[in-house]
Amino acid sequence: MNEASPPTPAPDPHRDTANSLRIAIGAFKRRAQEAAAHGELTSPQLTALSRLDRLGPMTTTGLARREQITPQAMGATVSSLEKLGLVARSADANDARQSILSLTPEGLAAVHSGRNAVSDNVTAVLGESFTDAEVEILSVAAPLIERLAELL
Repeated sequence: MNEASPPTPAPDPHRDTANSLRIAIGAFKRRAQEAAAHGELTSPQLTALSRLDRLGPMTTTGLARREQITPQAMGATVSSLEKLGLVARSADANDARQSILSLTPEGLAAVHSGRNAVSDNVTAVLGESFTDAEVEILSVAAPLIERLAELL
């Protein structure tokens, strides 16, 4: 008796892209974590500083919502940034129970310096192993990947 094999599902470009992105971003994230030098700002710290730079002052809860993490987790990140003098709190004029976070001049400098081990390594690899056209494709893809992350 000859058993029929199940039909092969039709290709799904959305699923294929989702799987490719998951694998590629996972590998990038693992390598970036391995490359981070001791004593540098952590990825969550850099992300919080970048958000405050791009979106302006906001509450810890607002930052947590943007990163889809708990306010407690963001609170720990913000606390570490305050201790480093990179973020300052001020009273919310509309709600005295809340504080508004903003970058200090040192925090602004940390965001705009772009200097850390991961950025340095990626910069070197892009210069050594990618064509100008490939770098342009990655540059265009980066905001799209960020938007995708925000929508998940």
